[in-house]
Amino acid sequence: MRLRRKPWIDAAILDYADFVTPLGGDWSKCAGAWAETFGRTAPLHVEIGVGKGDFLTELAARHPEVNYVGLEAQQGVLYFAARKAAARALSNVRLLVFDAVHLTELFTPGEVDRIYLNFSDPWPKARHAKRRLTSELFLARYAAVLREDGEIHFKTDNMGLFDYSLETMEREGWQLSRVTHDLHALGEADNIMTEYERKFSARGAKIGRVVARPPVGRA
Repeated sequence: MRLRRKPWIDAAILDYADFVTPLGGDWSKCAGAWAETFGRTAPLHVEIGVGKGDFLTELAARHPEVNYVGLEAQQGVLYFAARKAAARALSNVRLLVFDAVHLTELFTPGEVDRIYLNFSDPWPKARHAKRRLTSELFLARYAAVLREDGEIHFKTDNMGLFDYSLETMEREGWQLSRVTHDLHALGEADNIMTEYERKFSARGAKIGRVVARPPVGRA
């Protein structure tokens, strides 16, 4: 769902220019240079669809040894994530207004250790399947930028999307683990909930989760 645009955010987000690349900003020099961007060499984890940043900021606070890049297509949403990251002084976070269609322009092959996909748009109509973040087109992009032992961590409340994702990942040769159709029933203490996850689980919705590794012997 696209939120109503708030014009004041275009100026307000510039307050966080030290770690945010806003709409229209220059991200073209990032690929292959993320260690320089963060000023250190560390594992690189990427969340696609940051939303208002609850998940990413909590994750970054718990794991200061990891560099985190958050991508969000809507600047009006990313502003709130930036505000949270700044309030917690998270030097290991960088945020970009960015369309994941161009992922291979942002990262070089093997540069990313982990990708998080949390409660992505299900795009339920068959004609929109290629827009799903777990379609074969996006899986190919992830395989191109992940390390050989890299991972996708995917969560959703939409079981139609979840089953589609499992089927697509298996067909494309991804190695699946930690598969569950009811994540919260496991009681995992290290599970960090997103804004949507709290809302949906409060309504009794079950959450699907899978961890996927790229195909062995990929090109």
